[in-house]
Amino acid sequence: MNPTPVFYLLLFLFLSLGLQAQTPVQKAQPILGEVPQKTEDVFLPEVPGVKVEVWVDSLTIPWSLRFLPNGDALVAQRPGTIVRIPAGHSEPVPYLDVPGTIHEVDAGLMGMAVHPNFETNQWIYVMHAYRDAEDRLLSKVVRLKDTGTTAQVDKVILDKIPAYAIHLGGRIAFGPDGMLYIGTGDMSQPFVAQDTKNLASKILRLTDEGAIPSDNPFPNSPVYSYGHRVVQGFAWDPETGAFFNSEHGPSGAEVEGSVRYRDEINMVEKGGNHGWPIVVGAPGMQAYVDPKASWNKAAVPPAGMTFYKGDLYVASLGGQALIRLVVDKENEYEVKRVERWFSYAPSKGIYGRMRDVTVGPDGNLYVTTSNTDGRAALRLHDDKILKLTFE
Repeated sequence: MNPTPVFYLLLFLFLSLGLQAQTPVQKAQPILGEVPQKTEDVFLPEVPGVKVEVWVDSLTIPWSLRFLPNGDALVAQRPGTIVRIPAGHSEPVPYLDVPGTIHEVDAGLMGMAVHPNFETNQWIYVMHAYRDAEDRLLSKVVRLKDTGTTAQVDKVILDKIPAYAIHLGGRIAFGPDGMLYIGTGDMSQPFVAQDTKNLASKILRLTDEGAIPSDNPFPNSPVYSYGHRVVQGFAWDPETGAFFNSEHGPSGAEVEGSVRYRDEINMVEKGGNHGWPIVVGAPGMQAYVDPKASWNKAAVPPAGMTFYKGDLYVASLGGQALIRLVVDKENEYEVKRVERWFSYAPSKGIYGRMRDVTVGPDGNLYVTTSNTDGRAALRLHDDKILKLTFE
């Protein structure tokens, strides 16, 4: 039997209380900024001109979907396994049990990235939770080397990343500059986001070998930007190189000032302070980078994201939608329209929770659901990868 949403709420409260009992945690009282977009969300349970097919089913908490140059797809599943979907097929086959992965609540096997020069080096990168010799829960990024039908661990890129059973981030991706970007979370300790010497609640930037680039904004530090809460997605506009991230807003905990919602889509600034936990939303304060989109009436926890045909698409977990953001690139990416695809009301969607979205080698969009994590009603043969064809 899958745990219910009430179970996870109780677990969150238990973990939060346990953390505070072990370590004094500074309580936040964020300044509440405005919603930056000046448009109401449009719900589209059916999207004209878009055909939806179930491409793959019966997956277990698929966290990250990536395609290889030969058309094969790899799916990282949070319990610790990667499956491969051979090009031209829809049945997954075993690929790798990632060594040392620990699956505890939100922690497990998370982000995955294919090296831009994969055809030359066969490198794949993953981020996963583990326990060290002192039984501390941490995260690491490791490099795998593909051997065709499986992969071998090649190198640890970054380890001892602060982690927790919730709020630990986990997304990784290569940017157009060839650097590896890593998203982390605040572990229910809000003010770590403002400490640039702490790797938690940040966007980190490293070379493909794990070195710190000389042009990072903080000397001898992997930190690229800070003031993030729980980083869940990355996307770069292929036309301009503008960098975006998605992150979850506060959940109403006392340590977060009892503030709820305020999930965000940010245009990331190098060395920028994105505000958490001092501010949420868009207060227009010079010291902080305002988000491009935020929601303050209900949770819309965004996850994986990608640009497609000029628009930004974001998978939403609790929002149970694929969100399409139409942006004005000539006006600093102002959000002009927000559409919630496959959703008919807040947190009510046709396919349930959505975790990742990416463009396939055939030019279509592929979206993963995330219902087997126990936080939504199961649909038949969950979890799935949906193929979206634009007619």
